[in-house]
Amino acid sequence: MVRGKNAIESYKESMGGNPLGIRDHMPRLIRGGHERMSAEDKDLLKWVGVFFRKPTPGKFMMRVRMPNGLAWSRQLRAIADVSRRLGNCVLDITTRQQIQLRGFTLGSVPKIWEKLRGVDLHSLQTGMDNVRNINGCALAGLTPEEAFNASDVVLALDRLLVGAEGNPEFVDLPRKFNIVVTGCRSNCTHAESQDVALVPARLDRTLGFNVLVGGKMGSGGFTPASPLDVFVRIDDAVELVAELVRIYRDHGPRDARAKCRLAFLIEEWGVARLRDELQRRSRRPLSRAGGDLRTTRHSDHLGVTQQKQPGLRAVGLSVPVGRITADQLDEIVRLSEVYGHGDVRFTVGQNVIFGCVPASEVPGLLRESLLHDLSPAASPFQRRLVACTGTDFCNLAQIDTKGYAMQVSCALERKMGNDREPLSIHWSGCPAGCGNHQAADIGLRGLKTRVGDDLVDAVAVYVGGRTGPEASVGQQVLDVIPCDENLPNVLAGIITQLDRFRQAGIDVPLEQLATRGDATADDRPAAP
Repeated sequence: MVRGKNAIESYKESMGGNPLGIRDHMPRLIRGGHERMSAEDKDLLKWVGVFFRKPTPGKFMMRVRMPNGLAWSRQLRAIADVSRRLGNCVLDITTRQQIQLRGFTLGSVPKIWEKLRGVDLHSLQTGMDNVRNINGCALAGLTPEEAFNASDVVLALDRLLVGAEGNPEFVDLPRKFNIVVTGCRSNCTHAESQDVALVPARLDRTLGFNVLVGGKMGSGGFTPASPLDVFVRIDDAVELVAELVRIYRDHGPRDARAKCRLAFLIEEWGVARLRDELQRRSRRPLSRAGGDLRTTRHSDHLGVTQQKQPGLRAVGLSVPVGRITADQLDEIVRLSEVYGHGDVRFTVGQNVIFGCVPASEVPGLLRESLLHDLSPAASPFQRRLVACTGTDFCNLAQIDTKGYAMQVSCALERKMGNDREPLSIHWSGCPAGCGNHQAADIGLRGLKTRVGDDLVDAVAVYVGGRTGPEASVGQQVLDVIPCDENLPNVLAGIITQLDRFRQAGIDVPLEQLATRGDATADDRPAAP
């Protein structure tokens, strides 16, 4: 492995290749206070899930690892407790199916870790050059839409790559590494945006996974993952994925950080060489890909849906832009215990699902006051609404994504009504693409622009993104639209155009939607 010259590689070398060692420095960091922390300290803390936030100096964020988005009521009660006692009562559900705690001081970290450990949770390896929280179908084991339950593979893979104390073998990657493992047929996990994705397949009569590699969102935009032409049996999946991570660790580029994802190693090598290297390291011959069992539809698993288990229902709630309070989380916990088995599931759409609700109990659950705010029947402009952190807490963001997302979605409801199919509308505050804006029907990327002498918030608009077997990269059709009262009008014009083309059964000619430069009310695309 040839080391690059970027600062992060130097930081890892300073810890002997094991950045988890920053835990041993916590007493020193706490004594010195956040004001004395170096850039190296701040970055190394991300390996253990603790994030310095420039917009809120002295108030940190922590990511809690939740493989497959699965959590139990006792775990969420502990998170609500530490958020209320030590944080600012603001919690975010992320697009990687986990919760972020906010507003606590550096001195509170040991207390939070102790509380989390007491309920079998931790924050290790949730930032920087690690395998991030492993995603899977939020209704794994419950939904009739799955070919099989893949959650055991997710959990076993997490135990190998991270475990309860962190795993030094997998903390010195060239960059972050995202994984999806799913048995769901309905494309609920954005598999094509992942470094490695296992999707349900069948080879002859054997169920297992086809392997996709090299997907990403940031670092130059959405690159859909490519088929590796490998089928792996369920029992062999954990070791195969771990070996792909090792290949990336050993051979991935380590120079410019923007060019260090697995996609860039594949760009250099080609998929065939990656497959050959995996075959060389494997204990048995690799099988060629099987038949993809996925449909072309996308499911968000929201609303009241029937489970595989007779008489039981899952109830998925839309969480506006993924943000909840500690009190709301406590109420989620209460409802999960009163109406279900105490399990709560988080989705890549920043939403929450109750599982195992008896059909007879559903009416009572739907009458609960929390469901007025977190609706199981959200409007078509909010049901699939996703927004990154935004300027509230992220120094990279250019705009208040969550605030604008809610304002614009409400304006679209008033303007266009609710009698339509849901649209995926994703907001990212910057080119890093944490809101997955290029994988949505409508994507918005925050930026700044000048109007007269003023620097104002604005967005670039993307159209036509999606994941799944027919993945498509959202294309930028408008460069600069100020975030003012006219933005909903411009978006309504684009949505109307999309509707007309789709109703006519015509592939959307994106060039007809494109209006380069600043957009005004008169710049809306013409009717076909």
